[in-house]
Amino acid sequence: MSALFWEIDNTPRDYAWGQIDGVARVRGTAGHGNREAELWLGAHPSAPSIFVGDAPWPALDEWERASGGRLPFLLKILCAAEPLSLQAHPSTAQAQEGFARENELGIPLDAAHRNYRDPHAKPELIVALHDGFEALCGFRAVVDVQADLDALAALTATDELPGLQTWRDLLAGEDGIRRAFLWLLSGDDAIPPLVSAAVSAGAHDARFTVLTPIATAHPGDPGILGALMLQHVTLRAGEALWLPAGNIHAYLLGAGIELMGPSDNVLRGGLTPKHIDTEELGRVLDAREGGDPRLVPEERGDGVRLFHPGGDEGNPGFELYASEGSGEISIPGPGIALVTDGSFTLESEGEHIEVPRGRAVFIARSAAIRVEGAGRLFLATGA
Repeated sequence: MSALFWEIDNTPRDYAWGQIDGVARVRGTAGHGNREAELWLGAHPSAPSIFVGDAPWPALDEWERASGGRLPFLLKILCAAEPLSLQAHPSTAQAQEGFARENELGIPLDAAHRNYRDPHAKPELIVALHDGFEALCGFRAVVDVQADLDALAALTATDELPGLQTWRDLLAGEDGIRRAFLWLLSGDDAIPPLVSAAVSAGAHDARFTVLTPIATAHPGDPGILGALMLQHVTLRAGEALWLPAGNIHAYLLGAGIELMGPSDNVLRGGLTPKHIDTEELGRVLDAREGGDPRLVPEERGDGVRLFHPGGDEGNPGFELYASEGSGEISIPGPGIALVTDGSFTLESEGEHIEVPRGRAVFIARSAAIRVEGAGRLFLATGA
């Protein structure tokens, strides 16, 4: 039987919204003054993790092919300096149908206007690494959005905003959240004046200040109004969000550990120059109002916590352990461990590996693992 523990690494992704040296700061390594938005740890074909040292495979996608297995997750370090796009992801059934449909239409997999690049769902969870991680996540209660529209009307000459009544009427009607949100992305001539009024209102009313950094990053984008319909959540270190299929969301600021299905299926809803398909977004959108999007972990003893998402949406096929000290973690299949503070030793099957801050380790199969050390360790596995 081959070794259980293998060190892995990857190159940070330099997306424009990333923090300068963001990944380096999380890992405790020297920075180079570049934007670092994400570090991918997994077998995703666009950027599979590479093995460090002598291993039978150059990268994790080669391990998948050689073993016949599949990592059902992608683990990331995410570091946002400014807002990401508003987006939602399909369920497995929606992804399979959409992927088959677009294949039948002959749309190339790399086409900019393609919605479904694979037949998989892309549920996500994210754990904040520091206090103050900000996100938009899920729709607010209609009455709260209506109160903000009333406040906006009071700050503005209403005859200058004919779209305000349209927005109100849509919200009050059948399936109002979905219809109102999609109308904001429709290109209606009434939208730009509403965007300007809502952004200007931030100087006079605290309920609109959340729009200021969004408008700075995406000036004039109709997604600014969409943000007004969403819950603004601020996490403390160690708190998590669960983003199931259909949930509309956008990370605004901060660093976190993200765990998701290894899919590229994204339906965008603003705050981006990329393709937006409002009709398809409307099909996958979960337009329910309210509800706390935080994911409360299970306390497993010895300082080990388990973030196990799912609930009504079903098991997404992955879960995330977090440990600040020594303890036992049993995983049902391959996993990836990452240390963001302190130092740990992993032991199992007569093997052990030292994992200092910033290092990541691939665990090749199911195992009962003894974790020794102190700091912060995250371990992703299937469920």
